[in-house]
Amino acid sequence: MIELLLVTTIPAMLLAGRGTVDPVLIFNTLIGGMFAAGGANALNCVADADIDKVMKRTERRPLARDTVPRSHALVFGLALSVISFFYLWWTTNLLSAHLAGLTIAFYVLIYTLVLKRRTSQNVVWGGAAGCMPVMIGWSAVTGTIEWPALVMFLVIFFWTPPHTWALAMKYKDDYVAAGVPMLPAVATERRVTVHILVYTWLTVLSTLALAPVTGWLYNSVALLAGAWFLIMAHQLYTGVRRGEPVKPLRLFLQSNNYLAVVFLALAIDSVLDLPTVL
Repeated sequence: MIELLLVTTIPAMLLAGRGTVDPVLIFNTLIGGMFAAGGANALNCVADADIDKVMKRTERRPLARDTVPRSHALVFGLALSVISFFYLWWTTNLLSAHLAGLTIAFYVLIYTLVLKRRTSQNVVWGGAAGCMPVMIGWSAVTGTIEWPALVMFLVIFFWTPPHTWALAMKYKDDYVAAGVPMLPAVATERRVTVHILVYTWLTVLSTLALAPVTGWLYNSVALLAGAWFLIMAHQLYTGVRRGEPVKPLRLFLQSNNYLAVVFLALAIDSVLDLPTVL
C-alpha cells in the first residue's frame, strides 16, 4: 500500500506540470516520500509493538518478535523522519518538506496513538496521512496547493476505508484479540458493507471531479474502473445481505488495482496533454 501511495505522487506531479516535469524532481520527491513513509511506519511499529504481538497478521514484525530493540527502532524512525524533511527541503521546497513532516506527525501522534485504539472510525480520519503524497507531489512542482490536489486527496481519502475495512473483515478476530475497535470488529458485516458501499461511491464520484483539468482518456478510464469498483462493492454488500459466504479480501486486493489504474490513466493523460472534457 505504501508503494502504491508513493506512486500516486507521480501522476499528481505530471498533472501539476501538464506532463512536463523534470525527472530529477520526480526522483527526489519519491526518495523524500520514501524516507517519510519509512520513518512513519517504523514509529508506528514502535507504538504498536504490544498489539502486533497478538495479531496473526503482524506477529512476524521485528518488534513483535523482539528481534529489534524498541529503542533502536525509535531512533531509526526519527532519523528517517528528519532526513525526509531536510531532503525534501533541499531538493524540492519548504512547503513539501513541511507537508511530509505534518504527515508523519499526524500518522504517528494522531492516528496511531489516539484514534486507532479509541474509535471505529480510526481509518477514516487516520487515512488522511495516506493521502498526503499527492499533496507533496503537487507542491513540489508548483510550490502551492491548488484544488486539483485537494480532489486527488479526497479520492484517496474516500478510497482508504473500503480498502482497509475489506482487509479488516478478513482479520477481524485479530483486531478483537488486540482490542482495536476497527469497524468490522465492533459492527455487523451488513453495517460494514453499507459503509464500504458509501465510501466506494464517494471515491468514484471524486475521481470524476477532476474532469475540468483532465482529458477524455482519464475520464473514460475513471468511469469504467469506477463502475468495476462499484460492482465489486455491491457484490460484497449483496452477498452479506443474503447471508452468503463472501470473500472481502478480493475487494481489498482489487481496490489496489483500481487506484493504480485510475492514477496511471491520470499520468498518461497528463503526459499526452489531451483536451479537457469541459
